[in-house]
Amino acid sequence: MLVSLHLPPPEPHSGARYLRFIPRNEMDIAVAGAGVSVTLDNGAFRSARIALSSVAPTPLFLREAGEWLAGKPVNAESIHAAAEMAKAAAKPITDMRGTADYRKHLCAVLTRRALESAVEEAR
Repeated sequence: MLVSLHLPPPEPHSGARYLRFIPRNEMDIAVAGAGVSVTLDNGAFRSARIALSSVAPTPLFLREAGEWLAGKPVNAESIHAAAEMAKAAAKPITDMRGTADYRKHLCAVLTRRALESAVEEAR
């Protein structure tokens, strides 16, 4: 039985965000989701972590995309490149929630928006 859970406080200049796309509020099953965590240092990403949900049999941790962002400047070009990496890494199926192509597109959009929001929180 789990009695307690102790998490360290977030580092200074860090932010995190999870976004998901659901077709209707009544439907709790996400079409796609993206979670990010970033730490900034002097206008650059010191570290970044990106994960996707609902676009593969299990959640996808995109280690390469996070490692690629580390050291890059915090700008639209870096964020766009990381979002495209997320799109490329997604392995969705076509089902009643959407086509595989649509869900891959959503991965890029949600990753970009989550990164922008996390960066704002970190600042």
